[in-house]
Amino acid sequence: MEPLEIARLIDHTLLKPEAVPSQIERLCKEAREYSFATVCVNPVYVERAAALLAESQVGVCGVIAFPLGATTTAIKVAEARQVLADGAREVDMVLHVGALKAGDHARVQDDIAAVAAACHVGEALLKVILETALLNDEEKIAACRLAVAAGADFVKTSTGFSSAGATIEDVQLMRRIVGPKVGVKAAGGIRTYADALAMIQAGANRIGASASVTIIEQARAAT
Repeated sequence: MEPLEIARLIDHTLLKPEAVPSQIERLCKEAREYSFATVCVNPVYVERAAALLAESQVGVCGVIAFPLGATTTAIKVAEARQVLADGAREVDMVLHVGALKAGDHARVQDDIAAVAAACHVGEALLKVILETALLNDEEKIAACRLAVAAGADFVKTSTGFSSAGATIEDVQLMRRIVGPKVGVKAAGGIRTYADALAMIQAGANRIGASASVTIIEQARAAT
């Protein structure tokens, strides 16, 4: 793949709790320079990122219920509406992992559906983070099916804050379950061009990475 093709699949990410405004400014500058799909930031920085990226092709993605997914549906919806009002056009939410593991599928689906509705009213995409490191294969399959049924636009592997990140096997499984019409985002531990290419070949059509610049520089060197 050409470097620009890969860049347009990357959410250039900075979600560390210690991130400061100057780092967000650098993130946005890099996103413009390398033509990444979005910058992915915590809610407190969505408005700043949107202002910095105004009149560019780079979008802003805000995370909600991050990184645990253990807030109430009402709070998730309110948080989604806030980041959309602040300029996000994509939202990455963490699903209710505990409800999934307890087998309360209706609660999981309703939770996602409420956020999806809020996103779609705002003409934004919703990505649902499964946190695959905490799930067995049966739970991953259930989570994918529930996300699709609830109207999610993407399923995503990981927050990057749990015990492990994306794996090729998980991306392949998720792609198989959601089919061709729903996106798959691989995130967590993707640090090289080889990592990104492997995830894309496994079925991901979006990559979440903080090492985005390194990935594209390596891609340029390889072509």
